[in-house]
Amino acid sequence: MNWTAVQRILGLLLMMFSLTMLPPIAFSLYYDDHSWLPFVQGFGLTLLVGILIWLPVHRSRKDLRLRDGFLVVAAFWTVLGTFGAAPLYFADGLSLSITDAVFESMSGLTTTGATILTGLDELPISILYYRQQLQWLGGMGIIVLAVAVLPMLGVGGMQLYRAEAPGPVKDTKLTPRITETAKALWYVYLAFTIACMASYRLAGMGWFDALCHAFSTVAIGGFSTHDASIGYFNSGAIDMVAIVFMFIAGINFSLHFFAWRYVSIKHYMKDPEFKAYSFVLIVVSTLVVFGLFQYRGIENPEQTLISGIFQAVSIATTTGFTTENFALWPTAIPVLLILASFIGGSAGSTAGGIKVVRWLLIYKQGVREVARLVHPNAEIPVKLGMTAVQPRVVDSVWGFFSVYIVVFGLMLLAMMATGLDQVTAFSAVAATLNNLGPGLGDVTSSFMSLSDTAKWISIVGMLLGRLEIFTLLVLITPTFWRH
Repeated sequence: MNWTAVQRILGLLLMMFSLTMLPPIAFSLYYDDHSWLPFVQGFGLTLLVGILIWLPVHRSRKDLRLRDGFLVVAAFWTVLGTFGAAPLYFADGLSLSITDAVFESMSGLTTTGATILTGLDELPISILYYRQQLQWLGGMGIIVLAVAVLPMLGVGGMQLYRAEAPGPVKDTKLTPRITETAKALWYVYLAFTIACMASYRLAGMGWFDALCHAFSTVAIGGFSTHDASIGYFNSGAIDMVAIVFMFIAGINFSLHFFAWRYVSIKHYMKDPEFKAYSFVLIVVSTLVVFGLFQYRGIENPEQTLISGIFQAVSIATTTGFTTENFALWPTAIPVLLILASFIGGSAGSTAGGIKVVRWLLIYKQGVREVARLVHPNAEIPVKLGMTAVQPRVVDSVWGFFSVYIVVFGLMLLAMMATGLDQVTAFSAVAATLNNLGPGLGDVTSSFMSLSDTAKWISIVGMLLGRLEIFTLLVLITPTFWRH
């Protein structure tokens, strides 16, 4: 283990992250909300600690290896969530404990969208902006950004990218150089953010709300500047903009990159995961809309249609925006929506969940096993499109799925041991491990009512979900530390 290289990178990344606390200061001064001091304190603290970590080893030029990358990613997201909480903890108007501040920060960075705050409409502009910015930075992964803008990471960039990037297949590069790959992803990410902001503005949002909601829409985060979320605006046009960009953000960003580079959408049509992703959203939306019409009748069909599609896309992509309290809808619909979040978006997107491609491979292997019952000696490969999937990839998918279920079960038991009822515990674990945000029961609108123990369990769940479990679990295996 190259400890000096890990320490140097961690210090550099912390110093870089401290700069993200400067924009809220500008918003505070512009809007004169008198809330700039907590961000100055957070900036100073984060920068100082970053310098103290970096300075003793700043002359080290050792290269990162793969296991070093896993350690940096896990350590950085843990440390980042802690230091990201500093402005929230220092803000007198919020009066948050360390637990609550870390919860809110970690929820933003992991794009979970679960919150312990209420009265958002009355909070200072700078605080509201900072929460949204956390989600935007966490969406594509601030470490991928670091690889793009810090050449000083050198050849170790690939190790960080492989450890951080979501999805079961992480060796596919869009461009020959990893730095160029990271930049390409961020260009696409930034372009969608600008397009989303402009669309929200044209649909009727103010510039500030448009910027903040574009941040959380493209990041599939779900934080809002209002307690009523997107429902605050009561606008069908805004709902439609959100639906479109939530759908786009749930697609593998490499497909967006190819579409931009080659000015063609044929890559979407040829991608099995995209077709499965679209199919899942259509089926879930249809079931939700049908259930709502059964429940409400046809008195206001347009509103029912948009509301049903919006909530289906929002929850299934793990965005977490709401226009209504879906927990009050007929019993089967809220459960269907929570279960849909286990599927999530595409690998290589900003969405959470197990990912569509994994479910697709599990389905195809199930079909193959049924065929083998009829033809026991047949050699039947598992294919994605026309390409046969390597057995090792199929094995890794089953391994991930098995570990995911075990982790979910253990977290569920731990949550119930804190005194939560089954519905609240189940949905709280689903909301955090799937990086979804809203749940059912006592966590329908806020996690504030949970005990500190339950909140820390949720924080661990957010980290596990964001880094797709193995990135963290690999650190506790003897094999990782063995020379």
